Amino acid sequence: MDAAAATPASLARRALSLAYEALLLAAVLLCGSLPFVMIMRDAQQGWARPLFQLYLLALSALYFTWQWQRGGRTLAMMTWHLRLVTRTGDPVTWKVGLKRFLYAVPATLLVGAGFLWALFDRDGLFLHDRLAGTKIVRSDD
Repeated sequence: MDAAAATPASLARRALSLAYEALLLAAVLLCGSLPFVMIMRDAQQGWARPLFQLYLLALSALYFTWQWQRGGRTLAMMTWHLRLVTRTGDPVTWKVGLKRFLYAVPATLLVGAGFLWALFDRDGLFLHDRLAGTKIVRSDD
């Protein structure tokens, strides 16, 4: 399949994938937090709290960028037959994946404004996809 000419994924399909992704990410963060909490004992006091938050952010970045660069999709994206590619249709590299993730964090924290951007974008892209040079397409495999 030529990813550059692939069918863009619908907003509804991407939204359903995002809901599933939130559940998967919660499980990853819950399991991933165990080593930190076992070492630090209390991750809510003093300097441990911001360190724990940075740890969870880094864990999220690793989860997403690793999945995107090794096949262009997470488990949620596989379930909904979606694939992340660059706008030229090339596979996503670590650098591009990390850039997309870093753009998605503030877009998510701003009450999902980066996702709502797709309603007004001429190509229906999320804001972080527009900025990172990526797109989510339908995948038949």
